[in-house]
Amino acid sequence: MLLIEVEVAVVERLTPSYVRVQLASPALADFGVDGPLYDQRIKLVFPNAAGELASFEGADASWFGTWLDRPVEERGAMRTYTVREVLGAGEGTRVVVDIALHEPPCGPGSLWAAGARVGDRLVLLGPRRGVAYGGIEFAPPASSSRLLLVGDETALPAIAAILADLPDTARGAAYVEVPISGDMQSLAAPPGVAVTWLPRNGAERSTRLIAAVTSHLGAPVAAVAVDPDEIDPDLWETPTYSSSGEAIPESGEEAQALDGLYAWIAGESAMVTALRRHLVRDLGVDRRQVAFMGYWRVGVSMKS
Repeated sequence: MLLIEVEVAVVERLTPSYVRVQLASPALADFGVDGPLYDQRIKLVFPNAAGELASFEGADASWFGTWLDRPVEERGAMRTYTVREVLGAGEGTRVVVDIALHEPPCGPGSLWAAGARVGDRLVLLGPRRGVAYGGIEFAPPASSSRLLLVGDETALPAIAAILADLPDTARGAAYVEVPISGDMQSLAAPPGVAVTWLPRNGAERSTRLIAAVTSHLGAPVAAVAVDPDEIDPDLWETPTYSSSGEAIPESGEEAQALDGLYAWIAGESAMVTALRRHLVRDLGVDRRQVAFMGYWRVGVSMKS
């Protein structure tokens, strides 16, 4: 892995709700994976309240625990983001990250992005080419013939990156909820993948998104009821992992529905929980055909 200091080379207010930063360092010459990046996650460590950046010089395998042992006011905050794009090559490589600006009260990443300036420094944890790292959840099985990508504003960078890496032959649909119409962006996507924008524009969060997705699946419901106590803020389920510890059935143990579908759904945990329930319980979709990621939860502070 790479655990390095990077410098902000470019800052762009992409839309009213997004700031795009290009991060630079000669050490990024080794950044990457052996294949498409898709929804590759990285971590960024922001300066503390005094503007000081934690040092990871000489860090070994115990670096995370050592960092957590530092007082909060010293270590700064760590948050997870998706690589939107990689530009350049060699020591001129730049990692592009789009950061959503949440409404107050917002977290350290959003606060930092709102005031980001060229020359600001961060710590980046990411993949080193040729070394196993993880952090890519988009993994449609070979049997899949159509895709369903769903996300809110926090998942837009990942959806955009996935769309850009898909082959031209890919088919399916992407549904993206953003705060306002001004946040809609021009995305590169295969001709067979339709992108539907769902700006809230003051409407209740996730209502239009859930309705559009369930309609697309052929069983429209205006709302999928989920008790707040049933919402796991750390919901994370892929064909090979479940945050609940629930075993993923082996081939043949569950009836398959919506043959050929692979669904990737990410964003606010209540929305993800609702759509997981609809696909897996109501429609009987095989859990090996889906990936659900609760990136965040309204009113709950993220861990890292």
